[in-house]
Amino acid sequence: MRDFQLLGRPPAYGASGMVATSVPSATLAALDVLRSGGNAVDAAIAAAAVLAVVEPAMTGIGGDCFALVAPASGGVVAVNGSGRAPSAASSERLRAEGLVEIPAHSPHAVTVPAALRAWGLLLERFGTRPLGELLRPAIRLAEGGFPVTGRVAQDWQRARSTLERSEAARAFYLPGGRPPGEGRVVRLPALARTLETIAREGVAAFYEGEPADKMVATLRALGGLHTIEDFCAQTAELVEPIHTGYRDVRVYECPPNGQGIVALQILDILEGYDLPGMELLGAERLHLLAEASKLAMRDRDALLADPAAARVPVARWLDKAYAARLRELIDPAAALRDLPPPLLEPHRDTTYLCVVDRDLNAVSFINSLFEPFGSGICCPETGVLFHNRGKAFRLDPTHPNALAPGKRPMHTIIPAMAFKGGEAWLAFGVMGGHFQPTGQAQLLSAIVDHGLDPQAACELPRVSAYPVDMEVERRIPAAARMGLQELGHAIVEPASPLGGAQAILIDRKRGVLLGGSDPRKDGLALGF
Repeated sequence: MRDFQLLGRPPAYGASGMVATSVPSATLAALDVLRSGGNAVDAAIAAAAVLAVVEPAMTGIGGDCFALVAPASGGVVAVNGSGRAPSAASSERLRAEGLVEIPAHSPHAVTVPAALRAWGLLLERFGTRPLGELLRPAIRLAEGGFPVTGRVAQDWQRARSTLERSEAARAFYLPGGRPPGEGRVVRLPALARTLETIAREGVAAFYEGEPADKMVATLRALGGLHTIEDFCAQTAELVEPIHTGYRDVRVYECPPNGQGIVALQILDILEGYDLPGMELLGAERLHLLAEASKLAMRDRDALLADPAAARVPVARWLDKAYAARLRELIDPAAALRDLPPPLLEPHRDTTYLCVVDRDLNAVSFINSLFEPFGSGICCPETGVLFHNRGKAFRLDPTHPNALAPGKRPMHTIIPAMAFKGGEAWLAFGVMGGHFQPTGQAQLLSAIVDHGLDPQAACELPRVSAYPVDMEVERRIPAAARMGLQELGHAIVEPASPLGGAQAILIDRKRGVLLGGSDPRKDGLALGF
């Protein structure tokens, strides 16, 4: 029974549909689609388009997208909407220019944006409404203006230096020369015109029409290697999801080049421990979460890449026997310290949403610019901000994740889905860059091992042990902090909250949907 004297939001309930996103206007746009008869995929696209306008530091049509769809008829389908490197790009070429890594704000960090290809594929395969109709709420907000919400304002301020690097970004995203504060109404007319073009002419206009010409010209003027042929060649793919069993549920993720396999590996390691018998926010349980995450991220940094261009040992990675061997490396009484250096700096920037409709079609959906406002490069004619996902490539030609022509980089964004009894049970995800696998494991364990509802699981305090120091949110109890320090963890307080979650649980026995939305963001879950 919930204690109503304690702060916290109750879970949202619904019987005919549920939406959870990180900004209320996106939740409402998706809910309107569901209430008018659209399905979960239709609603997810409408929400994603709104977020591309109202949460521009995190997401946009200049980024990438991954999704899992669980149709009511059964099964799970994954969509990989990750962009490819230009055909002229290679690690050898950039090293010859004197680079040892790809700068975050360089055109070389911009892979071809693939989000719109993913949206189009999702609608073609599963949708019932035309894209033009689903883009209308986003167009209205970009054209007429939207009030900036609190967390969005904070993220905007944090990325000021990124936006100051580009004249177009300054003009569109720093009105009056500064990031807009909470409650400020912002209009994005150039982006509205681009969305209008896509609504009228279809996704192909973004990749093959005048917008593509303008975007390629912007990137090439800065030294980028992109061509219109690279944009035309960009696709999204339906792929077979990967999965593992955790207790009595089966957890599905998109396969590599995404890091969903890391989340599954963490769960495989944790399954060997009696987490339900441990204190939820006690040092013993948090220590095991941290150690499992360290080992899984070590494997990610060494092995994860585009499987079309490098060997990625998926079967071995997800072998329960391999997880058991990793478990032997964990000392319940001491923190692991001798690990290889991390691949990338930590960051926590992305948008995740989930939708379940009246027929129990479920969608787990994530869209991202990678770092706040991505590369900071903005096309002045289209208003499109480009992501910097290509920063994840290595310039060491012997590394599996080395930059190569047409290759997809190691990707951090990972939607998740859990089944129980062979049926979709939980759509969930945790925004937060490299934190996502750890965040997913913490959220799922809270629900499966400790019986929390989706909202309580989203609100639960978190820890992160990547890359070295252990970040501990301030709501973790003092006794747990002390216990972690005694185990050898170097405790630090994160500069910003760890991730942001959304989750929808399908309670088939009672015929209801339960939704949760993380208060670390501005959003909410709503059902009807």
